[in-house]
Amino acid sequence: MAKETKQHRSWVEAPVVEAEILAAGLDGQARRRAIADADAGGPGGTPYVPPRKPFKFGRWFGATGWRHIVGLVMVVFSLFPIVFVVSSSLNPQGTLTGSNALFSEIGLESYVRILTDPQVPFSQWFANTLVIAGITAVGTVFLGALAAYSFSRMRFTGRRVGLISIVIVQMFPQMLAVVAIFLLMSAISDWFPAIGLNTHIGLIMVYLGGALGVNTFLMYGFFNTIPASIDEAAKIDGAGHARIFFTIILRLAAPILAVVALLSFIFSVNEFAVASVMLIDTEKQTLAVGLTKLVSNPRYADWSAFSAGAVLAMLPVVALFLWLQKYIVGGLTAGAVK
Repeated sequence: MAKETKQHRSWVEAPVVEAEILAAGLDGQARRRAIADADAGGPGGTPYVPPRKPFKFGRWFGATGWRHIVGLVMVVFSLFPIVFVVSSSLNPQGTLTGSNALFSEIGLESYVRILTDPQVPFSQWFANTLVIAGITAVGTVFLGALAAYSFSRMRFTGRRVGLISIVIVQMFPQMLAVVAIFLLMSAISDWFPAIGLNTHIGLIMVYLGGALGVNTFLMYGFFNTIPASIDEAAKIDGAGHARIFFTIILRLAAPILAVVALLSFIFSVNEFAVASVMLIDTEKQTLAVGLTKLVSNPRYADWSAFSAGAVLAMLPVVALFLWLQKYIVGGLTAGAVK
């Protein structure tokens, strides 16, 4: 049968695979010889080199080429605003009109002006932003994880209603609550000035309450992917809910915790509406509120200093993103499907 296979099938055109050799019913020695011949390319030992197909642009473009073009367009679309802001920050004229030609003029006057101007406490704004964003990120992760663990692992009256309420509340934009937040914090200031208007603690509390719903629902989906058998095994060993949560669940949920922390930090750095209402004194304001004052004057808007401040404000966000990059993809996709 081996001779019949060699006569009717060319070793070059159709190499004998191991499955065909086994199906031929050969003995052990003949099977090993046939496999060796197939690996070598034929009985003569000449390796089989498949012919190289000629390059056709249409076939390449239909298979993978269009993806390269789409990716290139998206990269240019994403990088252009950053390049334009960097070019504007290096423009010593302080206007956007001279930035139409990218990097036509390069200078560091804008950075020096925003860092040394006594009327622009940029360093204080930067420190306020880092403190508020950092505490908000940590608090959001902790409170959201507690709520998500309760909804995921415990069964209690009103659980389903609570989950539905979280989703419904997030449908309304935050701008609708600005007036209510101002009146509420103004009333709190009369009784507890330390957590009322014009305080960082009050602003952090508002941020924690506003982001708790969506982060809880996001963590809830991730916690459901963690097998409940881990909790049951820990309970058999005598662990309670607190120990299971802090020593087991939080470690397994590290990707989603990193994602929530990053999103909360970015939101706190960029948020303007609530911060502009809550923070009145210039020294207590954040970067988003303080930098807006540089371009709010209709007679002279220092767009170059504004761009320089935006570039400096971008650095901690980029650093945090790079630090948490390995968790981002897994944290965003996990929990999306059951």
